[in-house]
Amino acid sequence: MDFGVVLQTNPPAWRTVQLAKLSEAHGFDYVWTFDSHLLWQEPYVIYSAILAETKRIIVGPMVTNPATRDWTVTASVFATLNEMYGNRTVCGIGRGDSAVRVTNGKPSTLKEVRDATHVIRELGNGRAVDYKGSTLRFPWTTNTSLEVWIAAYGPMALKAAGEVGDGFILQLADVDIASWMIKTVKEAAANVGRDPESLSFCIAGPMYVGDDWEHMREQCRWFGGMVGNHVADIVAKYGEDAQVPQALTDYIKGREGYDYNEHGRAGNTHTEFVPDEIVDRFCVLGTVDDHIAKLKALKDIGVTQFAGYLQHDNKEETLRVYGESIIPEIREHVTAKA
Repeated sequence: MDFGVVLQTNPPAWRTVQLAKLSEAHGFDYVWTFDSHLLWQEPYVIYSAILAETKRIIVGPMVTNPATRDWTVTASVFATLNEMYGNRTVCGIGRGDSAVRVTNGKPSTLKEVRDATHVIRELGNGRAVDYKGSTLRFPWTTNTSLEVWIAAYGPMALKAAGEVGDGFILQLADVDIASWMIKTVKEAAANVGRDPESLSFCIAGPMYVGDDWEHMREQCRWFGGMVGNHVADIVAKYGEDAQVPQALTDYIKGREGYDYNEHGRAGNTHTEFVPDEIVDRFCVLGTVDDHIAKLKALKDIGVTQFAGYLQHDNKEETLRVYGESIIPEIREHVTAKA
């Protein structure tokens, strides 16, 4: 299992770079960031600084969307970063939440997600692609390689992830829900002749190491509100009997509204409807042993990466404990002498 860290690009930018460098030092493989250009600083500029000051970390958005940038511009950014820093990027993409809603837009359609995935991947791998009636290709790229992972919750989005994504991103760390969704994505892949085991399966949720459960929950309750935005879209489209686990839809019944000015922020006042049980299920909280047990359970259901959100007051210590005590327990153990 790989490990990632999910950061917000809050100013100053050097702080994001610093946390990325610290993540690499503690054994993490990926650094992801939010991509919401009004709420936070532009991530792609910061990726260049991260890549320049690290040696092996892979960077990418969790997640971008087809609406806020022309797809060829997005592909060009990734191809350029790959040419400069040796293919150390990944593109996470979804329908869009804060980046489009803050500008009074709407999430993209799943057809747009599918089409954007194809265009970005083909150009990002140096191949020609048909786009708006023309065949396009970057003439300046020579050895770029890019995967596009699709973030999804609803039935049709899960189907798209399995059919056209290189990977699947699920932004919640509940073992039972993740198991159902991974199975659904794998079935979708198999139904179109793809090898389900060739996909990456990334589970993302806040990680907080400690024993003060009340404090940890309050630091991470915002996450249930963020997930609730996507669940509300599913319920609006499919009704309360949507083909997703009931545990994912029941908790949003007390949801009254959402203020994107507090998006992804500890202490978000619009997430009081999120019960403790959901915080515990969606996040990875508790002692070192609690983290190891949950991560092993996620690994057993086919998760290939856990990406931990760091939007709380214990960033450096969480990274340290993961690097020293948790990641080594999850990695495959190799002995010097059999």
